[in-house]
Amino acid sequence: MSVRVQSEPFDMGAEVTAFTASVPGAGAVVTFSGLVRDEGGTLTAMEIEHYPGMTERALEKIRADALARWSLTDAMIIHRYGPMKPGDQIMMVATAARHRTDAFAAAEFLMDYLKSRAPFWKKEFGTDGDAWVAAKDEDEDALDRWT
Repeated sequence: MSVRVQSEPFDMGAEVTAFTASVPGAGAVVTFSGLVRDEGGTLTAMEIEHYPGMTERALEKIRADALARWSLTDAMIIHRYGPMKPGDQIMMVATAARHRTDAFAAAEFLMDYLKSRAPFWKKEFGTDGDAWVAAKDEDEDALDRWT
């Protein structure tokens, strides 16, 4: 399965090994994993919500867009939901192509989309209270290079 939305943690090493084995003939595999970040030292937990079905369809579409835009052998997206602690993996993308430029560009495209447009809602819990995470201007600006 090329898109997974799941609550349970995943093993990045095992995922990369399986993905790489599934793309014979690729000359490049690019991976990225996003972690729960505690920038101010006050985060105790994060909870990510989503709408089952809608979220998977949105991620499948952006994966298809990446496959159509670059010469990829394959692309994979894993994104978690539910409660997480600082340092936990939130998501990963993997792209494979004959050449590194396509693999890197497609991975960046997927990451930018996931950060700004994927239908997930994040709430942070900290020592000073809890709050929903708002979109950041720099994340929105990152999408401009893909239009």
